[in-house]
Amino acid sequence: MEEAVTFKSGDLNISGVVHIPDDLAAGESRPAIIVLHGFGSRKNAGNVTGPAAMFCRWGYVVLRFDMRGCGDSDGLFGHLLCLDQVEDTRSALTFLQSRPEVDSDRIGLVGSSFGAAVAVYTGGVDDRVRAVISSGGWGNGERKFRGQHPTPEMWDAFTKMLAEGKKHREETGEPLFVDRYAIVPIPEHLRNNMPSGSVQQFTADTAQGMMDFTAEDVIGNIAPNPVLLLHSSVDSVTPTEQSVEMFKRAGQPTDLHLTADTDHFMMAESNTRVINIIQDWLVKYFPVNVTTDA
Repeated sequence: MEEAVTFKSGDLNISGVVHIPDDLAAGESRPAIIVLHGFGSRKNAGNVTGPAAMFCRWGYVVLRFDMRGCGDSDGLFGHLLCLDQVEDTRSALTFLQSRPEVDSDRIGLVGSSFGAAVAVYTGGVDDRVRAVISSGGWGNGERKFRGQHPTPEMWDAFTKMLAEGKKHREETGEPLFVDRYAIVPIPEHLRNNMPSGSVQQFTADTAQGMMDFTAEDVIGNIAPNPVLLLHSSVDSVTPTEQSVEMFKRAGQPTDLHLTADTDHFMMAESNTRVINIIQDWLVKYFPVNVTTDA
């Protein structure tokens, strides 16, 4: 069963969908998973709905939602600050804890790319997060951007855009909007993976916020709760070293899986190798244990 929901994050209304397993009985509560979408994406993207349905089939209650400034949620469209998305994720945790079908002490986060960075950071600052799965994520914004803009010319254009954005805001009080690919270049052959309705213009403030975001600084705080880091060894969007460096800084238990037969969008339903890794890891570290009312 899917239920459209709205919850508050600060003063903003956040639009979401809760998936409830078909075999959930009256009085049962299950562990829950929150699936976080990628950069400027939305809750209805295929690489969100697919994993959400998969986790629900495996017995978890699942929440997917639009971050502020994305999809159907409140907020300035295209103005995405990492710490605001962390706040939205923590608000999602609070919302799920109020649901009777959810075991409030067993909620995990799953994110792809931008959502993966937010998942790791949230897990590092909020001990209500009991498991984190990061797919193609990043832990250091500046290093990530240097890897995504590798030539001197590309780096100069990127930093010039940041400076222009800062100047524009100082002079006008308004944000400067820039093309998404000026922030995060994506090869032409992967752009058809972008879901319909994705944000195409972002504020330069978004890029600066990503530049300053360092999830790797807090990943060690997640332990002793488990972390699974997934990354393509040939990722053409987010440098692979981002997950490798997070693994170095993480506590235990943390697993790192690098796969050569995938690219950035790893959690497609057809990728049985990645799906099997996730399922085996969940069985070991975050299994579906049903609890019932006394």
